[in-house]
Amino acid sequence: MYHFFVEDENVFEGHIDITGNDYNHLKNVLRIRVGEELLISSKAGDNYMCKVSELKEDAVECEILSKTDYDYELPSKIYLFQGLPKSDKMEMIIQKAVELGAYEIIPVATKRSIVKLDAKKEASKISRWQAISESAAKQSKRSIIPNVSSVMSFKEAIKYAASMDIKIIPYENAKGMQGTRELFMNIEKGKSIAIFIGPEGGFDESEIELAMESGIQPVTLGKRILRTETAGLATLSMLVFVLEEN
Repeated sequence: MYHFFVEDENVFEGHIDITGNDYNHLKNVLRIRVGEELLISSKAGDNYMCKVSELKEDAVECEILSKTDYDYELPSKIYLFQGLPKSDKMEMIIQKAVELGAYEIIPVATKRSIVKLDAKKEASKISRWQAISESAAKQSKRSIIPNVSSVMSFKEAIKYAASMDIKIIPYENAKGMQGTRELFMNIEKGKSIAIFIGPEGGFDESEIELAMESGIQPVTLGKRILRTETAGLATLSMLVFVLEEN
């Protein structure tokens, strides 16, 4: 079943209009027909089972069959602070993080980040990354489209995370998987969670020190050293298991 997102003003009493690029995609690419069912989510996070009722010149009108009560989101908001990686790794990280339930992805420029983005390149990258987030949200039946923020410095990222309840930073020198297990198992539903992931080469020692001074807890993910594109996804997977199990 196809899944689409619409602005709140496109949700009416009894029907929803799909417009813009999604309208073109439905009509000209998917060749949608009257009677086909769709899952539609509003930007407010409401989910509707719908049936295509009319193909207009500028919109696909969908009759609302029911408003679903099923909650597609994790019970906690998870913020992934991802050190800028090389090449197109960020695209894969965003795609998989959205599938796993991340609420927001924050690209972070750290001391060991090789990638440097000027204002023009950053705007283009953010637009591309946000499109990937939307596509992944549709595929995984998310109720929201996770935001990909502008690139932050490490200090800006720490300041942004200051009000979050749980703040962790996977670090190769952290000891004790038991401590990681206990921390994760005791996270209460509804608590916001910040995950800090370094780029290739990891975090600089001064960044680790600053993180610890700011209340961010170093944790281990096991005895093996994980690549930057693996570490955040491994952490998210562990949290998904705990949050949806408890």
